[in-house]
Amino acid sequence: MIDLSHPTPTTGGIFSRLDAEWTALSADPSVQTVVTNWLIADQLAADVASVTDSVWWQLGPEQVLATLRPQEGALAGPLADDVLRAILQRAAGDGRSATLAARIVVQAMLPAAVRMARGQVRSYGGRSFDAIGHMVIAALFETARSGRIHHRPGRPAANLALDTLGRVCRELAAEREDRAQDLAVAELLADPAPGPATRAYHQRVRATATAADLEPTPGGAEVSAARLELLELVLAAMEAGCLSTADGQSIAWHYCTAPLSDTAAAARVGTTATAWQRRRSRAVARLKSTVRRAA
Repeated sequence: MIDLSHPTPTTGGIFSRLDAEWTALSADPSVQTVVTNWLIADQLAADVASVTDSVWWQLGPEQVLATLRPQEGALAGPLADDVLRAILQRAAGDGRSATLAARIVVQAMLPAAVRMARGQVRSYGGRSFDAIGHMVIAALFETARSGRIHHRPGRPAANLALDTLGRVCRELAAEREDRAQDLAVAELLADPAPGPATRAYHQRVRATATAADLEPTPGGAEVSAARLELLELVLAAMEAGCLSTADGQSIAWHYCTAPLSDTAAAARVGTTATAWQRRRSRAVARLKSTVRRAA
C-alpha cells in the first residue's frame, strides 16, 4: 500500500529504533541461514528468490521483507500471503526461532503499525505518538505469537492488523475508563500544523492513491485531512482484499471536493451509471463493516 519498499516515515522513537535493529538483524549471517532454511523447508525459497531477484542460498530477512511488502500502489499477492502464513506458524512456536519469526512479522507490519499509532493518538489524546507506538508494537508481537492468524481464512496481513488494532483499542479504552478521562476539552483543541514526517507520510498516501487511480483528477490542490483519511481507509481495504480496485474508485471518485458524476465515472470504466451506483453502495457497506471490525 504505502510505498512499502521504503522505510515508513515516522517521528523517531520506537519505529526508528526498530528499523535500526532490523538493519543489524538482517546483517547477521546466522539469522540469514535460519531464514533460508525456513524458506527451503516451506518450499517457498524458489518463489521468494524469483520475485526478489536473488539466489536461493542467499535468502534472508531482507528478501522476506521485500516479498511481504509490495511496491508502491500494488496489492499483496498470494506469495506474500503464503510467506506470511508460514512465518506466523513459526512465530506460534517456542524458543528463539519463534521470537525471530515474530520479529520479522513486526517489521513487515510496521507501515500498518504506524497508521494504527497515528489513528489512536488522534482518537484518544493524552498519550504521545511514541507511547501509543510502544503499545501497538507490543500488541502486534503478541498477536503474531498467538497462533490464531496463520490458520484463519482470508488475508493474513489484514487479519493480523485487525486483531492487533482490536487489542490496542481495548487496552486504551480500559485505560481511559480507569482514569475517568474526560476528552471533551481535548477534542476542541486545534490540531497542530503537521511536521515534516507527517507531510511526507501524507504525500505518500496521495502518491499511492494516484498509482491506484483513486484520484479523479491527479495532481490537484492540497487535500483535506478527511480526504487523506478516506484514501487511507480505502487503500487499506483494497490491500486486505475487502475492496477491488473498482470498488475503491467508486468510493474515492465520489467522496471528494470535485467528484466525478456517476455518468462520467461509469463511462471511464465501461459500465452504466446505475451499475456504478450499485457498486458504490455495496463498497461503502463493506468498507463500513471493515472499519467496525477493526474498532
